[in-house]
Amino acid sequence: MRYAKRGPLRFTSHRDFARAIERAIHRANVPIAYSQGFTPHPKISFASAAPTGVASEAEYLELGLQARVDPDRLRAALDAALSPGLDVMEAVEAAAPGSLADRIEVSRWRIELPEITEEELRRAVAAFEAAPEVVVERLTKQGRRSFDCRAAVAAITVISPPEAVADAQYAILDLVVRQVTPTVRPDDVLAGLRVVADLHQPVPPRATRIAQGTLRDGEIVDPLDADREASSVER
Repeated sequence: MRYAKRGPLRFTSHRDFARAIERAIHRANVPIAYSQGFTPHPKISFASAAPTGVASEAEYLELGLQARVDPDRLRAALDAALSPGLDVMEAVEAAAPGSLADRIEVSRWRIELPEITEEELRRAVAAFEAAPEVVVERLTKQGRRSFDCRAAVAAITVISPPEAVADAQYAILDLVVRQVTPTVRPDDVLAGLRVVADLHQPVPPRATRIAQGTLRDGEIVDPLDADREASSVER
């Protein structure tokens, strides 16, 4: 399933959403399967959840069911049971081998940067691309950790803002990041732009994940495509 986090619901943590989807499953009478053992859990698997505070049009999860259901009806039932802003966009029956997480190698992000000009952002991006590595720090549970954020960036480009804000200080960054360890997030790349070009954001940026999947010939392939193709072959 693909779902979106929009508007104020982008501040929903992964744990809160996990609870919300469990409640929605029960309200929609979905025949969810459970794990074995003393403390059975519903079979729900999330693939590369976006950080809290980040919007997304491309979040994915897998459900294990006790019986076959119509994917379109399942999508509609769960979408109706969730709050507006947590929107179920698509559901397909799993038909291809392997897990959904194995088909997610990269993420595409759109980062809106108010109070920064397009020219300033282009200079910073050029410096970032020219650097052999860009070391940034992040505070983790184990303390501060340093890592290279440059190696994970598959593509970084500047998009011209819409005509409505063309005369304002407003820039947009299009970013494709590989799934690596440690995970490189949009704020890590923004920290990298500060390191290489002293680019500071006077106004908090807004990041939206646009797509996830595998990178093929410069394009991101939807991880649900494999299931669609396998289903059509079976028919």
